[in-house]
Amino acid sequence: MNVPNRLTLLRIFLVPVFLLFMVPIFGDGTFTQFVLSNGGRVIATFIFIIASLTDLLDGLLARRMQLVSNFGKFLDPIADKLLVIAGFAAFVELGRISSFVLIIIVAREFLVTGIRLLAVERGVVIAASWFGKIKAVVQMLTLIFLLIEPFIIDASYSTATFSAGYEIFVNIMIVLTLVLTILSGLDYWYKNRILLRDLTDQI
Repeated sequence: MNVPNRLTLLRIFLVPVFLLFMVPIFGDGTFTQFVLSNGGRVIATFIFIIASLTDLLDGLLARRMQLVSNFGKFLDPIADKLLVIAGFAAFVELGRISSFVLIIIVAREFLVTGIRLLAVERGVVIAASWFGKIKAVVQMLTLIFLLIEPFIIDASYSTATFSAGYEIFVNIMIVLTLVLTILSGLDYWYKNRILLRDLTDQI
Protein backbone atom coordinates (compact mmCIF):
# COMPACT_ATOMS: atom_id res chain seq x y z
CA MET A 1 0.00 0.00 0.00
CA ASN A 2 1.42 3.39 -0.99
CA VAL A 3 1.92 6.37 1.34
CA PRO A 4 -1.09 8.48 0.20
CA ASN A 5 -3.47 5.55 0.82
CA ARG A 6 -1.92 4.95 4.24
CA LEU A 7 -2.53 8.59 5.10
CA THR A 8 -6.16 8.21 4.02
CA LEU A 9 -6.56 5.14 6.24
CA LEU A 10 -4.92 7.04 9.09
CA ARG A 11 -7.50 9.80 8.70
CA ILE A 12 -10.33 7.26 8.94
CA PHE A 13 -8.71 5.71 12.04
CA LEU A 14 -8.38 9.12 13.68
CA VAL A 15 -12.12 9.89 13.36
CA PRO A 16 -13.29 7.62 16.24
CA VAL A 17 -10.23 8.64 18.30
CA PHE A 18 -11.19 12.28 17.79
CA LEU A 19 -14.76 11.56 18.92
CA LEU A 20 -13.47 9.66 21.96
CA PHE A 21 -11.89 12.86 23.29
CA MET A 22 -14.61 15.16 21.98
CA VAL A 23 -17.93 13.85 23.31
CA PRO A 24 -18.78 12.03 26.58
CA ILE A 25 -19.68 8.41 25.83
CA PHE A 26 -18.84 6.64 29.10
CA GLY A 27 -21.34 8.06 31.56
CA ASP A 28 -20.21 10.53 34.22
CA GLY A 29 -16.90 8.96 35.21
CA THR A 30 -13.42 10.40 35.45
CA PHE A 31 -12.70 9.99 31.76
CA THR A 32 -15.91 11.81 30.84
CA GLN A 33 -14.92 14.69 33.09
CA PHE A 34 -11.57 14.82 31.33
CA VAL A 35 -13.26 14.83 27.92
CA LEU A 36 -15.41 17.77 28.98
CA SER A 37 -12.37 19.66 30.28
CA ASN A 38 -9.88 21.74 28.34
CA GLY A 39 -7.48 18.79 28.45
CA GLY A 40 -9.84 16.63 26.42
CA ARG A 41 -10.47 19.47 23.99
CA VAL A 42 -6.71 20.01 23.49
CA ILE A 43 -6.25 16.35 22.50
CA ALA A 44 -9.34 16.41 20.24
CA THR A 45 -8.10 19.59 18.54
CA PHE A 46 -4.63 18.12 18.03
CA ILE A 47 -6.10 14.93 16.52
CA PHE A 48 -8.42 16.88 14.23
CA ILE A 49 -5.61 19.08 12.92
CA ILE A 50 -3.45 16.01 12.20
CA ALA A 51 -6.37 14.36 10.38
CA SER A 52 -6.95 17.55 8.36
CA LEU A 53 -3.27 17.67 7.38
CA THR A 54 -3.42 14.08 6.11
CA ASP A 55 -6.23 15.23 3.81
CA LEU A 56 -3.88 17.83 2.35
CA LEU A 57 -0.84 15.56 2.18
CA ASP A 58 -2.37 12.42 0.65
CA GLY A 59 -3.64 14.23 -2.43
CA LEU A 60 -0.44 16.23 -2.80
CA LEU A 61 1.77 13.15 -2.54
CA ALA A 62 -0.45 11.09 -4.83
CA ARG A 63 -0.11 13.70 -7.60
CA ARG A 64 3.59 14.44 -7.14
CA MET A 65 4.61 10.79 -6.83
CA GLN A 66 2.12 9.69 -9.50
CA LEU A 67 0.49 7.29 -7.07
CA VAL A 68 -3.14 8.05 -7.91
CA SER A 69 -5.09 4.80 -7.54
CA ASN A 70 -8.69 3.64 -7.75
CA PHE A 71 -8.47 2.68 -4.08
CA GLY A 72 -7.46 6.22 -3.20
CA LYS A 73 -10.13 7.77 -5.41
CA PHE A 74 -12.72 5.63 -3.63
CA LEU A 75 -11.52 6.00 -0.05
CA ASP A 76 -10.28 9.61 0.07
CA PRO A 77 -13.70 11.30 -0.28
CA ILE A 78 -15.17 8.85 2.24
CA ALA A 79 -12.46 9.76 4.74
CA ASP A 80 -13.10 13.47 4.16
CA LYS A 81 -16.84 13.10 4.69
CA LEU A 82 -16.37 11.00 7.84
CA LEU A 83 -14.08 13.61 9.40
CA VAL A 84 -16.30 16.60 8.61
CA ILE A 85 -19.55 14.89 9.58
CA ALA A 86 -18.01 13.57 12.80
CA GLY A 87 -16.81 17.06 13.68
CA PHE A 88 -20.15 18.76 13.18
CA ALA A 89 -22.02 15.85 14.82
CA ALA A 90 -19.84 16.29 17.91
CA PHE A 91 -20.77 19.96 18.21
CA VAL A 92 -24.45 19.08 17.77
CA GLU A 93 -24.02 16.58 20.63
CA LEU A 94 -22.40 19.29 22.75
CA GLY A 95 -25.21 21.72 21.93
CA ARG A 96 -22.95 24.26 20.21
CA ILE A 97 -24.58 24.12 16.79
CA SER A 98 -28.02 23.23 15.46
CA SER A 99 -28.70 19.80 14.01
CA PHE A 100 -30.00 21.71 10.97
CA VAL A 101 -26.39 22.44 9.98
CA LEU A 102 -25.47 18.75 10.20
CA ILE A 103 -28.54 17.67 8.22
CA ILE A 104 -27.69 20.09 5.39
CA ILE A 105 -24.10 18.82 5.26
CA VAL A 106 -25.18 15.17 5.23
CA ALA A 107 -27.91 15.84 2.64
CA ARG A 108 -25.38 17.51 0.34
CA GLU A 109 -23.05 14.50 0.62
CA PHE A 110 -25.91 12.10 -0.18
CA LEU A 111 -26.74 14.16 -3.27
CA VAL A 112 -23.12 14.19 -4.47
CA THR A 113 -22.64 10.48 -3.77
CA GLY A 114 -25.83 9.65 -5.66
CA ILE A 115 -24.75 11.67 -8.68
CA ARG A 116 -21.31 10.04 -8.61
CA LEU A 117 -22.91 6.58 -8.62
CA LEU A 118 -24.99 7.52 -11.64
CA ALA A 119 -21.87 8.83 -13.36
CA VAL A 120 -19.96 5.61 -12.68
CA GLU A 121 -22.76 3.55 -14.21
CA ARG A 122 -22.48 5.62 -17.40
CA GLY A 123 -18.69 5.66 -17.45
CA VAL A 124 -18.57 9.40 -16.79
CA VAL A 125 -15.70 10.87 -14.77
CA ILE A 126 -16.69 13.83 -12.59
CA ALA A 127 -13.78 16.05 -11.66
CA ALA A 128 -13.76 17.80 -8.29
CA SER A 129 -14.78 21.45 -8.63
CA TRP A 130 -13.02 24.40 -7.05
CA PHE A 131 -16.36 25.29 -5.46
CA GLY A 132 -16.34 21.98 -3.63
CA LYS A 133 -12.71 22.40 -2.58
CA ILE A 134 -13.37 25.86 -1.15
CA LYS A 135 -16.37 24.44 0.71
CA ALA A 136 -14.19 21.68 2.19
CA VAL A 137 -11.53 24.17 3.34
CA VAL A 138 -14.13 26.43 4.98
CA GLN A 139 -15.73 23.44 6.72
CA MET A 140 -12.37 22.38 8.16
CA LEU A 141 -11.51 25.93 9.27
CA THR A 142 -14.91 26.33 10.90
CA LEU A 143 -14.42 23.14 12.88
CA ILE A 144 -10.96 24.28 14.00
CA PHE A 145 -12.35 27.67 15.10
CA LEU A 146 -15.07 25.82 17.03
CA LEU A 147 -12.51 23.52 18.63
CA ILE A 148 -10.35 26.35 19.94
CA GLU A 149 -13.33 28.49 21.00
CA PRO A 150 -13.15 27.50 24.72
CA PHE A 151 -9.45 28.39 24.86
CA ILE A 152 -10.09 31.81 23.33
CA ILE A 153 -13.06 32.60 25.56
CA ASP A 154 -11.43 31.30 28.77
CA ALA A 155 -8.03 32.89 28.14
CA SER A 156 -6.76 35.32 30.76
CA TYR A 157 -6.42 38.10 28.19
CA SER A 158 -9.96 37.59 26.89
CA THR A 159 -12.45 40.31 27.77
CA ALA A 160 -16.22 39.94 27.61
CA THR A 161 -16.25 42.00 24.42
CA PHE A 162 -13.48 39.93 22.83
CA SER A 163 -15.18 36.64 23.76
CA ALA A 164 -18.51 37.82 22.37
CA GLY A 165 -16.78 39.01 19.20
CA TYR A 166 -15.06 35.67 18.71
CA GLU A 167 -18.33 33.81 19.20
CA ILE A 168 -19.99 36.02 16.58
CA PHE A 169 -17.07 35.36 14.22
CA VAL A 170 -17.46 31.59 14.67
CA ASN A 171 -21.22 31.86 14.10
CA ILE A 172 -20.53 33.74 10.87
CA MET A 173 -18.17 30.92 9.82
CA ILE A 174 -20.91 28.39 10.55
CA VAL A 175 -23.35 30.35 8.37
CA LEU A 176 -20.71 30.63 5.62
CA THR A 177 -20.15 26.88 5.82
CA LEU A 178 -23.87 26.30 5.50
CA VAL A 179 -24.17 28.65 2.50
CA LEU A 180 -21.17 27.14 0.69
CA THR A 181 -22.42 23.62 1.39
CA ILE A 182 -25.78 24.43 -0.18
CA LEU A 183 -24.30 26.34 -3.13
CA SER A 184 -21.69 23.68 -3.89
CA GLY A 185 -24.44 21.04 -3.81
CA LEU A 186 -26.57 23.08 -6.21
CA ASP A 187 -23.51 23.66 -8.43
CA TYR A 188 -22.84 19.92 -8.48
CA TRP A 189 -26.46 19.21 -9.36
CA TYR A 190 -26.57 21.84 -12.10
CA LYS A 191 -23.36 20.67 -13.79
CA ASN A 192 -24.59 17.07 -13.79
CA ARG A 193 -28.32 17.67 -14.29
CA ILE A 194 -28.31 15.62 -17.50
CA LEU A 195 -27.55 12.50 -15.46
CA LEU A 196 -30.51 13.21 -13.18
CA ARG A 197 -32.72 14.03 -16.18
CA ASP A 198 -31.95 10.60 -17.65
CA LEU A 199 -32.93 9.06 -14.32
CA THR A 200 -36.27 10.87 -14.09
CA ASP A 201 -37.08 9.86 -17.66
CA GLN A 202 -37.11 6.25 -16.49
CA ILE A 203 -39.87 6.88 -13.96
